[in-house]
Amino acid sequence: MNLRWIAASLLLLGLTGAGHVFAEGPIILAHRGGAYEFEENTMEGFRACYERGIRGFETDVRMTKDGVLVILHDDSLDRTHNATGPVEHKTAAELKDVVTKKGQKMLFLDELLEYFADKPGVYIELEMKIKNKKLYPDEVIDDYCKKLYAAAEARKPEGSTYVYSSFDERPLKAIHALDSKAPMSLIASKPCSAEFIERAKLVGADRIACQLKGTSREDIEAAHKNGIGVNCWPGRAGEDYLLARGLGADVHCTDIPTVIQG
Repeated sequence: MNLRWIAASLLLLGLTGAGHVFAEGPIILAHRGGAYEFEENTMEGFRACYERGIRGFETDVRMTKDGVLVILHDDSLDRTHNATGPVEHKTAAELKDVVTKKGQKMLFLDELLEYFADKPGVYIELEMKIKNKKLYPDEVIDDYCKKLYAAAEARKPEGSTYVYSSFDERPLKAIHALDSKAPMSLIASKPCSAEFIERAKLVGADRIACQLKGTSREDIEAAHKNGIGVNCWPGRAGEDYLLARGLGADVHCTDIPTVIQG
């Protein structure tokens, strides 16, 4: 979508802030570090987004065979890296030589957290990518969550919000047991609804991440009345940001964060 048209539309609606088209509105969350603009879940993507003014980020956390946390979306390395199979079947040492299809090194959680450790005021959603029960049986959930929580909290800079999110209720319950005040988001591939809001409340989540399509302004208002923040996704065009903004979403998870930022 033409960004000049977006700017003009917002001016007509009286929604522009001083000196910036998108001065107010949902937090722009760089999905996998801006997956349509950069190679997904790479330091290059996260760094480029931050340097261009993005302060919201989403990523995916998994655990190796020897208990080290790494950044990867899929259940296997096949699509994104020069290796095959799940990271859960490999050791951290084996992954040190793994690179992406474009030659970037495998990203470990500690490296990502270290990059943001001196950058206050960021909003990072750490998606616990452990829904596959063959890779993550119940008995490993507590260990995974303890390691993730300890690592994230130890490096979280001042004024930042680190959100623990998942499609799977198991890690959300485990994080809640570690820290009842930890920001948590329940994700589902469906619109916001009363049932979704209640599910989030039952696991102690203070946020939900819902499908943008099918969500209404009334749904989001209902979530807010229940103390639940709303992240609308996916974002793949300028129109998606405008819709999330119009609906009153708190966060918009987008693959084109710097395009939206302007």
